[in-house]
Amino acid sequence: MAEKICAVDRTDSMYIWNPYGPTATTVVQALTGTYTPATYTSVNDTLTITEEFVVSEHMYDFETVMNRGDIYASRADELIASVATALDKFVLNLLCEAADTTTYTTPAGGFTTAANIPVIMSNLLSKVAGYADTYKGLYLVIENTDVPGFIQSGAASGFSFADSWLKNGWMTSYMGVDIYVVRTGTYANITYATSGAMTNSGHRVFGVKGITTFASPRGIQYDEKSVTGKTGREIVAWGYCGFKAWNNKLALTVDITLA
Repeated sequence: MAEKICAVDRTDSMYIWNPYGPTATTVVQALTGTYTPATYTSVNDTLTITEEFVVSEHMYDFETVMNRGDIYASRADELIASVATALDKFVLNLLCEAADTTTYTTPAGGFTTAANIPVIMSNLLSKVAGYADTYKGLYLVIENTDVPGFIQSGAASGFSFADSWLKNGWMTSYMGVDIYVVRTGTYANITYATSGAMTNSGHRVFGVKGITTFASPRGIQYDEKSVTGKTGREIVAWGYCGFKAWNNKLALTVDITLA
């Protein structure tokens, strides 16, 4: 999910720069042919990768002998999926925590109340309307408990639109916004090793795609290794991750508080 809403950096760089300057101001004046240049001062916004995500297990040889199929391979897939899920949770919580410039509180009942959905979506769209970056696309990330309100609202809206929801069930777009669903508890009051404490329980996030950066040098890696004194092998999956909501684009991400 993180890769769908963020710009992704997979280089080996653990330190990423994003220099930017002040907003340019155009002067409208009478025909004079003269002007006064403003002073340009750059700001060096940076992303430093300081956290790693690791999951490992030891599998005894008799476990493989007593089971049919390649359980090493299937377990490796599960470990890699575990790291990917943890990375998504990390990115979403950092994104939500950083989005203090633009905020929105839903009507009572939040996304679970079908009548709220058109109201919430129209208000969210108004928060970023008019910005040039919106051509990159818009996203909303909700939890699975929010889904019923969308389905009920979609099924009751219009004719062909309602028919599509009634026929297909959950659809991934609403009012031109791509909607992604994560499991309950993804938005959390949580503390990460170097990123500090976050209070995102009861929040959701909406914004413009590709204006934040998810850095994952070399992606998720996997290894199997022998362990002295034990049969079988140890399996481990790991990845390095960094995330940055760039200061000059913070207004394009909305921290949603559920009422």
